[in-house]
Amino acid sequence: MKKPKITVIGGGTGIPVILNSLRLEDVDITAVVTVADDGGSSGEIRSAMQLTPPGDLRNVLVAMSDMPKFYEKVFQYRFKEQDGALAGHPLGNLIIAGISEMQGSTYHAIQLLTKFFHITGKIYPSSEQPLTLHAVFQDGHEVVGESQIADYKGMIDHVYVTNTYNDEVPKASRKVVEAIMQSDMIVLGPGSLFTSILPNLVIPEIRQALVDTAAEVAYVCNIMTQYGETERFTDADHVAVLNRHLGKDVIDTVLVNVEKVPQDYMNSNKFDEYLIQVEHDFQGLSQTVKRVISSNFLRLENGGAFHDGESVVEELMNLVRMRKR
Repeated sequence: MKKPKITVIGGGTGIPVILNSLRLEDVDITAVVTVADDGGSSGEIRSAMQLTPPGDLRNVLVAMSDMPKFYEKVFQYRFKEQDGALAGHPLGNLIIAGISEMQGSTYHAIQLLTKFFHITGKIYPSSEQPLTLHAVFQDGHEVVGESQIADYKGMIDHVYVTNTYNDEVPKASRKVVEAIMQSDMIVLGPGSLFTSILPNLVIPEIRQALVDTAAEVAYVCNIMTQYGETERFTDADHVAVLNRHLGKDVIDTVLVNVEKVPQDYMNSNKFDEYLIQVEHDFQGLSQTVKRVISSNFLRLENGGAFHDGESVVEELMNLVRMRKR
C-alpha cells in the first residue's frame, strides 16, 4: 500500500508539536509554513536581506529531523542580549539566511537543509516571497504587520496578505498546490488563528486548492484563547473564521481538547498572550463539520498548555486509515 500523504499547514510553535510525532509514522509528510512573520529575529533578517522570514521554518526543520539533541541545541541557540548586532538571533536563523543568500532563495535553502538534516518529508515556505499580513478589524481599522496586530484593541474581521517588496498578487511556493491536491489529509494548526494559520490560507492559490482538494481537511483547535486575536472564541468560532476566509465550509473534522487546564496553572508572565481555555460549542460545530473528535489532547509543561503530539497524531492516523479503507 502507498503511504498516506499528509500535508500540515501553519506556523509558530504549534505545528512542530504535530510534525515531531507525525514523522515517526509511516506517512509521506509535507509541511507548508507561514512567511508573514515580521517580528523579532525573523523580522530583522527579513528586513535586512529581503528574505522570507526563517524562524518558523527553523522550528519545522528541527521538528521533522532526527538530529541528535546536541545538534538541535546548536541550531536553536539564541545569542545573548549583550551580543550586540547578534543579540536575540537564533543561530539557525542565521544559517538559513546565509544559505538562502548562497542558493538565491529561502525555498532552495530549505530543500538543501532537509537533506542536511536527513528529513524524509518535504518542507515548503507557503510563498517564495516574504508576505505582509493585514488585519481589518470590525470597526474598519486596518493594522499592517503580523507583530502589530495584537496591540490594537478590537475584534478582527478578516486578514489578507500582500507581497512585501512588490505589488504582485501573492503566489504559493512551487509544489505546494500539488501537495495539497495529492494529499489524503490536510492538517491545519494548531497555532495562532489569524497570524500562523490564515496567512497561508489567504494566498489565493492555496485557498483554491483547499476548496478543490478531495483530501480530508482536519483542524486541530487551539487549547487557549489568544490575546488580541481570539478573545472569547469558542471552538466553533475558530472553525467559522477559517471557513469564512476560505469562502466555503472546507473543514471536515475538528479535534478539540476537553481536558481542563488546572486553575492558576498557566505562567501568565511567560505565556502572557494566552488568556483562558477555549470553550466548547458542539452544537455550533455540528452544523458545519462532518465530525468532531474530542479527547484529552493536553500536555502541561513549564507553565504552559500545549497539545500532546502523540495523542493528536494517533487520532489523525485513525482518520486517514479510515479513509483508505
